[in-house]
Order: sequence, then C-alpha cells, then structure tokens
Amino acid sequence: MARALRALRGAAGPERGTGPERGPRVRFGPSPTGFLHLGGLRTALYNYIFAKKHQGTFILRVEDTDQNRVVPGAAEGIEDMLDWAGIPPDESPRRGGSFGPYQQSHRLDLYKSASDVLLERGAAYRCFCTPQRLELLKKEALRSQQTPRYDNRCRHLTPAEVSEKLSQGLDWVVRFRLEKGVEPFQDLVYGWNKHEVADVEGDPVILKGDGFPTYHLANVVDDHYMGISHVLRGTEWLTSTSKHLLLYKAFGWDPPQFAHLPLLLNKDGGKLSKRQGDIFLERFAQDGYLPEALLDIITNCGSGFAEKQMGRTLKELISQFEIGRITTHSALLDLEKLPEFNRIHLTRHIENEGLRQKLIRDVQLLVEHVYRDQQVHQEVLEKEYVERVLLLRKGHISLLKNLVSSDYSYLWVRPSVSREQLQTISAEVDEIGKLVLGLMTKQAAVLTVEELNKELKSLQKQTKETKYSSMMKLLRLALSGQQHGPSVAEMMVTLGPKEVCGRIHKALSS
Repeated sequence: MARALRALRGAAGPERGTGPERGPRVRFGPSPTGFLHLGGLRTALYNYIFAKKHQGTFILRVEDTDQNRVVPGAAEGIEDMLDWAGIPPDESPRRGGSFGPYQQSHRLDLYKSASDVLLERGAAYRCFCTPQRLELLKKEALRSQQTPRYDNRCRHLTPAEVSEKLSQGLDWVVRFRLEKGVEPFQDLVYGWNKHEVADVEGDPVILKGDGFPTYHLANVVDDHYMGISHVLRGTEWLTSTSKHLLLYKAFGWDPPQFAHLPLLLNKDGGKLSKRQGDIFLERFAQDGYLPEALLDIITNCGSGFAEKQMGRTLKELISQFEIGRITTHSALLDLEKLPEFNRIHLTRHIENEGLRQKLIRDVQLLVEHVYRDQQVHQEVLEKEYVERVLLLRKGHISLLKNLVSSDYSYLWVRPSVSREQLQTISAEVDEIGKLVLGLMTKQAAVLTVEELNKELKSLQKQTKETKYSSMMKLLRLALSGQQHGPSVAEMMVTLGPKEVCGRIHKALSS
C-alpha cells in the first residue's frame, strides 16, 4: 500500500498497479456481514475458474467499509468456506500477497489520499449538509412521488465558503462531481452499455465523515492498485459502472474490463431467501453435502458452458468455461435437485481410493454419534467393514448420513427378531436356516452379490413349499429386522459370513 500512496502523492499522478503475473487478476469482494451464501459462492466461483483457465490470480478482498454491519468472525468464516469449497484465493487477508492489505478497513489512508487528489482536481467537493437536511430532501421527494436524490447544493460553494465552514468545525463528507455525457462501455456479458447517472442521481458520497470510503471509491481505488484486470460481479452493479468509469477518468486511470453476472434466483424466479439459513454454505457443509455438488449445481443452472451437464468436476468447470458463453438470463436454482448432484459426486468419492479413506472416517464418526446410546459392536467400526458398506451402497445414497438412518440401522446394531416372527412367514424356518448356515460356512466369504443371488435361488428349490419371495422376506427380517432395503444378497455380503450366521442363530434360538 505504501507504493500506492507514493503514486497518489506523486506529481505525475497515479499509475495503474500491475502485478508480475501474466494472466488476469480478478477479485471476490464480499462484505463480512454474515455467512457466505450460494449467490456469493457463485460469484467467487466464476472469478476463480476464469482466473485458473487463463493462468491468472484469484484475490479475496474483504470489503468492510460499512462498520455498522460487520459481524465479528464473518471475514474468517468466508475464507474458511472458500477453502472448504476447493476454490481458495491466491491472495487474501490470511494468505497475504504483494498488494495488501486485503481488508478495506486497513486501507483508509489510501482512500483519504485518493479523495484528496479528487478534491485538488475539482472532481470532488466537501459537503456540509446535515443528516436532518438530507432526510427532509428524501421525504419531500417521496411526497412528490419522485426518486430521492441529493440536490448538489454544496457543489456550488465557493472556496471562501468552504474555508468558513471548515473554520467553524462543521462535519463534512466528500462527494464526487458527476458529469453528463458518459461514454459507453462494453460489458463482456451485457454488451454495450451506458447510464447517464447525472440525470437520475445526485452527486454520490465517496468518503464519509468517519474517514471510511463508500463502495464506489474503495472499489475503484483498490481495483486499480491491486492490478485487477477483470471485474466479474453481480448484475446489480451494472447501472453503477458508468459512475465508476467517471471516477477512473477523474483519476486518469485505465479501467478494467467488466463482466456482470446474471442473478441467481429460486426455480420460480424469486430471490434466494437468507432468512431460514438454507442457502448458507455452513448449512450445506453441516448437512453433509460435498462442495463439488454445490459448485456443479450453481454452474449447471446458469451459463458460461457449451452445454448443461451434471457431474462436472472443478477441473472440468475450468477447462470448459468460456466467459463469452455467459448469457443475460437469470440462473434458476432448483435445490430439490441437489441430492442427485451430491449422489453423483459421492459415488465418485467412493470410487476414489484416496477420497474413500476420509469417507470411512466420516462414517465411523457418524455411527458413534448417532448410535452412541445403543450397543454398537466394534466390528462394525472397523475400516474394512465400513469400506465394504460404502462400496456396496455406492450410487444408492445421496448423503453419507443416509447410512445412519433407521433404514440402515441393521448395519450397525443387531436387530431383535424372534423365531415366532419368522414362522409367520414360513413354517420351514429351521430348514431355511440350516441351508443358509451351510452356504455361509462353505463358500460365502468369496461370493459376490450376483453369485450369492444365484446360490440363494438354488437353496430355495431345496425347500418344500416356501416361495423364493417368502424366503427372501424371512431372511431379510432375520438379518435386518426390516421388510425393505437392499437385496438380501447384498445384506449378506455386507454383513459377512460370521455376522450372518450369528444373526440367524440368534433368531432361531430366541
């Protein structure tokens, strides 16, 4: 920042900051007012994949100039969630970098110097209007059914009048002098645009009385001195871009390229609601969703890619992304589809031996937590057993926590099933039990689910009057205490010969 201050104070005026990187420099600038939500994640992701596709740099800049709204710990939480999502910044408050500080509240001297430059050039002026006067202007405009705007009263103060007010110790802010005749700019998404801001707005405040800048000044100054080459941000800032370009012109700086991203909306076209907390990343992480599934669904519902495709990895998102393919249509997010996206990525994790090891540990912790008040045998917490469960249920579960639901309780806790219950299904309980125990003793340890299915069908033919469906119903009840679930053969392979024999013996003798 010292380099930036020297540039501002130099006689030749400021020069646009540039970094040693050849690729683009982009930034994600959240306000630390709470948890990171899906809309913020999407903006961060598009910046990240654009930077990585072009061997550029992704920067996290915490925009905390509105101190009244800052939530303690929120800035750290946002960076934590970017790390969790697999899109960590290259430069940030935590990681540092050559263009820091990366928190706007630590850059106040730079904004003060920048506003001084604009005051000296006559591009800005001090405004002494009181909050009471501004409130009256607002009420009068609303009463006349007009959009409230500042009337630029202090723009016309003479230097002598300004000096007089300063000598009286009056409070003041700095306003930027909006000029008519803005030049059009080419947005990478919305094409050619221009907004005659001077016709619809009063001169905006750029430096507040407490020394903190507003968004307009802070972002222009920071984007310049951090060497930002491309600004990818939400479409709500599109109408402010002409105002920002006027600031760049007043400073004598070249602006970055702009790309405004369409809104992320509910599937019905309404705004994403933050009230129930169901769009915050922490919520999804706590519920067991994989970050890859979230990255997949928020890009799948939007644009920037040649085609819609479920199951894209981050590497594929980077390689397939084209900024020119982003359309102006809002992205409609259907979160009811998220479990299916997660199922696809969870299957991929299970198939990957390295990623599977973490899943095994996660399942072990889930079992200990959910069934801590019940008698869980240590055998079911062994790595080999949990790994077998994952591999056999691959593609059938959307979340790891599905495996500790009541439907799968038999995997972790032995059911209580009586002989009488089994006899209501078939009178040949003992015969069926002996046949299965014999099979388990001989060769079941090396049988696959498909092979075991064939063996069970052969066993059924050795019974006198029990149908195959009844025999499966009986075995399912003996092994799981349930009437529905995976195939009996899969249950037997999962539980293993020793446990299957133990459960059948227990049911027959109870």
